[in-house]
Amino acid sequence: MASPQISLGDIDTRIEFHDADQIMEVSFEDVTFDNSVDVNQFYDRIEERIAKTGHDKWFFLVNYCNARIEPDAWFAFSRRGKDLNYAHSMGSVRFDASEITLRQIKNAGSRENFDPSLFYGRDEALEHLKQQPSQRVEYAQTEKVLSFTRADLNWRIEFLDDEDVMYVDFSNMSFEHSADVDFVYDYIEEQIVPTGRKWYFLVNYNGTHIQSPAWVQKSARSKKLNEAWSLGSVRYALGSETETDIRLRAESGGIRPNIRNTEEEAWDRIRELKAESNTA
Repeated sequence: MASPQISLGDIDTRIEFHDADQIMEVSFEDVTFDNSVDVNQFYDRIEERIAKTGHDKWFFLVNYCNARIEPDAWFAFSRRGKDLNYAHSMGSVRFDASEITLRQIKNAGSRENFDPSLFYGRDEALEHLKQQPSQRVEYAQTEKVLSFTRADLNWRIEFLDDEDVMYVDFSNMSFEHSADVDFVYDYIEEQIVPTGRKWYFLVNYNGTHIQSPAWVQKSARSKKLNEAWSLGSVRYALGSETETDIRLRAESGGIRPNIRNTEEEAWDRIRELKAESNTA
């Protein structure tokens, strides 16, 4: 796995929030993305910075001057950008893209049916955004409605004492936002804390959807739970988009996602973890 080449400090200088105009400006100027690790680290940081503002919706102003996205990085760049826009954008404009990058963006827009909103200069792009109506009030009124109840969760957690395994069934759940994440992980902690011990985690992600507004909190709560209570975690999902997202986001964190296609393969990995622990 490649190591990130762009520091968090450099990324932070490239993200600016213009609060009065509800605009987030991101600069990819002079950046070459030649691997998915750098892409995922950059987008992870954008999501984290948005979460810290307390506002989920922003207009996006994106500087592509002398930016280059190499073929090995394009899938991650396109997917993470699409997810970010779906979750947090009230409107996005891009400017100063090179001819190569322009073609990539236009081709992606054609395939995925979105308007790339390309401009030659910053002033023109900025003026266009300032004319757009804000959606924040409308979005804020609906975004935190919980998708689950306790009755939806009480059969999804099982402790298999003979195997030292806590089984978590996230199958066919859709985490829409951070409130969904907190509700579910608060419930898991309520179940695991009274056991007073650590467990191997076996997590079913078949048919699970983790929407972009939920990812920052999902990653944070999952990491906290694992550090406190996990002897090792294995996930399984058969060919889902969630599997792809988990693998992509694990790259920037430098961790092994331990995700398998089937429950049987996941159990095999649990047994491997136990054997590794016994020989350590």
